[in-house]
Amino acid sequence: MRYAALLRGINVNSGTAIAMPDLRAVVERLGHSEVRTHLRSGNVVFTSADERPERVASLIERGIAEDLGRTVSVIVRTAAELRRVVEDNPLEVPDPTRFAVLFLSGPPDRATLEGIDPAAYAPEEMRIGARELYLYFPEGMRRTRLDPLLAKRLSGTWTTRNWNTVTRLLALAEG
Repeated sequence: MRYAALLRGINVNSGTAIAMPDLRAVVERLGHSEVRTHLRSGNVVFTSADERPERVASLIERGIAEDLGRTVSVIVRTAAELRRVVEDNPLEVPDPTRFAVLFLSGPPDRATLEGIDPAAYAPEEMRIGARELYLYFPEGMRRTRLDPLLAKRLSGTWTTRNWNTVTRLLALAEG
C-alpha cells in the first residue's frame, strides 16, 4: 500500500530540524520501501505491507523518537485517501499558494467548527471534510485570522499543507 506521512512542525526553526535523509532512513529501517521525501517540511511517501495507517503513523513516531531523539506527531494517509481529499475539495483554488488542507488525525468536531462565526475570519474561507479542513487565505497564509481560531478549538493531531504540496504528494503516492 502507498502512503504519505505528514510530520507536524518540523524544520520550522533550528530547534525542530530533521534532515530528510535521516527521515528516509527511519522509514526504511521500519521496513517500508520506495521511500521519497518531498520538501523539507516533513512529507514522506512510501510503500508498506502494513494496511493500518494509524499503526504506520505510530511506528514512524516511535522510530523518529528512537533514532533521532525527537517527539513528532505524524499523520498518515493512503494514496486513495489523498485522491479523495483532492477530488472532494469543496472550494475553488484560484491561487494554490493561498489554499491549504489541514489534515486531522480523526474526524472533525463539526459542532465546534460550525460554531465559529465566518465573520470572525472573513475573507478567509473554511470547509469541513471527512478528516480534513479546506482553507482559503486570499490575503496569504502568513497573517491568517483563521489559524488562531482553529488552534483554540481543534483537538488531536493536525498539520497543514498548501495545495501545491497536497497535489504533489498525491502524484508521488500514485506514481
